[in-house]
Amino acid sequence: MASPATTVDAAGREVRVSNPDRVIFPATERTPELTKLDVVEYYVAVAGGIMRALDRRPTTLERWPKGVHEGIVLSTREKGGGDAFFQKRIPRGAPDFVETSRITFPSGRHADEVCPTEPAVVAWAAQMGTITFHPWPVRREDVDHPDELRLDLDPQPGTDFADAVRVAGTARELLSDLGYVGFPKTSGGRGIHIYVRIEPKWSFTDMRHAAIAFGRELERRLPGEVTTKWWKEERGERIFVDYNQNARDRTIASAYSIRPKPGAPVSAPVEWDELPEITPEDFTVATMPARYEEVGDKHAAIDDVEHSLEPLLDLYARDEEGDMPYPPDYPKMPGEPKRVQPSRDTDRKR
Repeated sequence: MASPATTVDAAGREVRVSNPDRVIFPATERTPELTKLDVVEYYVAVAGGIMRALDRRPTTLERWPKGVHEGIVLSTREKGGGDAFFQKRIPRGAPDFVETSRITFPSGRHADEVCPTEPAVVAWAAQMGTITFHPWPVRREDVDHPDELRLDLDPQPGTDFADAVRVAGTARELLSDLGYVGFPKTSGGRGIHIYVRIEPKWSFTDMRHAAIAFGRELERRLPGEVTTKWWKEERGERIFVDYNQNARDRTIASAYSIRPKPGAPVSAPVEWDELPEITPEDFTVATMPARYEEVGDKHAAIDDVEHSLEPLLDLYARDEEGDMPYPPDYPKMPGEPKRVQPSRDTDRKR
């Protein structure tokens, strides 16, 4: 028998939570069982931080309405249907306080995505089974000019979080050399994300080129430890700088988002000097509210300054290698090299 519905207070607005006792995350050796109500209350507890990450940004919802249990399948573009899925269009029957923003995909199609403007929107989405929030790097006032450079340090097989931390230290030095202030966070897995606020004057293509330039400079500073190679067969045991996370319609789990993994880890804002002392497992739904109450939002100053993209675009222009491949679902993009993995490139083999 389903448990009766309840309500939570989200910054003064009551949000109904149906089936509040439904188990979303089973208990592990390190973490307790978490119900739907626990998930909703978590997002209310970190409301200021999650809203700083989502405010007025079109946001894809990663929904796990049946919970994160063994055997639950996430639907993807490649694998098709599943019990969990990404929702890019506002669900039918959404409350009046849930606003939207229209975005355009690389294909030219468009969608009206949820655009959070208050904590109740996040609480409602969590009640709808949303585990992770994937905001675009734009505000709804101007959806074609990103205001956030996202640097994704992604450990490849044979590397781990400690390797990403070491690369992040050099990334911090490079950001300082460029005159940028970067804000790191754990990915909720083995990786590290670094965000830099950018004046919303440049295109998605410019932002992606800037990420390529940043990654190539890291490669030069850390030879053998960093790669920007798009094809997995070429990456080796290195930290991959995923420049395509800055392409249109590519998103990263927001700060404070829960990740659909055992123990309910979260993507946690951290200070640079904390990185060598932490592990991703330190930050979960069970531990993050107390940290947030004690130290506040480590990204609280992220909106204090906006940077020019010119220093990185100048680096990109000086680099003779040019552009790099886009993801496989994109149409052929201007200036893009041949999109074929090296082992299957018959012209290269000749």
